[in-house]
Amino acid sequence: MQAVSAEIIDGKAIAAKVRAEVAGDVEAFVQRTGRRPGLATILVGDDPASAIYVGGKQKASREVGIEPFDHRLPADATTEQVEALIAQLNADDTVSGILCQLPVPEPLDGVAITGLIDARKDVDGLTPVSAGLLALGRTGLRPATPSGVMVLLEEAGVELEGTRAVVIGRSNLFGKPMAQLLLGANATVTIAHSRTRDLPAVCREADVLIAAVGRDRMVKADWVKPGATVIDVGINRSDDGLHGDVDFAEVADVASAITPVPGGVGPMTIAMLLRNTLTAAELVASEQEVGAA
Repeated sequence: MQAVSAEIIDGKAIAAKVRAEVAGDVEAFVQRTGRRPGLATILVGDDPASAIYVGGKQKASREVGIEPFDHRLPADATTEQVEALIAQLNADDTVSGILCQLPVPEPLDGVAITGLIDARKDVDGLTPVSAGLLALGRTGLRPATPSGVMVLLEEAGVELEGTRAVVIGRSNLFGKPMAQLLLGANATVTIAHSRTRDLPAVCREADVLIAAVGRDRMVKADWVKPGATVIDVGINRSDDGLHGDVDFAEVADVASAITPVPGGVGPMTIAMLLRNTLTAAELVASEQEVGAA
């Protein structure tokens, strides 16, 4: 790999640090409460990529001491079957967190299904209640990938208060919650998207530029303010391998710090999912302690 001037933000190392912290905190939680946090995953159908993702989440749970519950439904499962499973898991005190692996097979509605998860167990942070709590700045579970980006920025020593941040992408899964978290850290935030006029000029205003659009190496060096921090959330497969939304080879000579693909944001997602599962367990335990007082 060619020498670059930017600091490489090592997502693998930071994710490993988060996982180690979660493992220690899980054992402390077990010692205090006598209960072990549990993460339930729902996989509908037999999509190979989704199966790999779910398997990775199950394995990661075991490694930090979280009890994994693996639920599989056939591709032709009805909405009623999925709803019944979620209702069962919502009522199960051994389950701290629930996630339904997306996308789900048609004609199932992934957004509607996710919305049925109890917000206290919504470790993906995607239910309307979780989104509302985030928008209002109230306590709740935050989407794992944007939360992971916030940890990466903190570990890189980025001071967000007062900075200009640009998020390219307005998805409910990432772009919108990312902007909310940055606002919560007192950054001045612009959400850019496919309809943004003169997108490169907007990006050049950013002290922190976060790309999440799924377009291979779209962000070029002349899109980036010299010295900016660049976070690449994209992952795209092409004939010459895996690449992000940022042209790493170009931008690394302009930015002060940058995440690689792979090895940047990706490892943080599962690490923060594990953290969310423990947080969900702690929130319920706190409610029970208050109720018993």
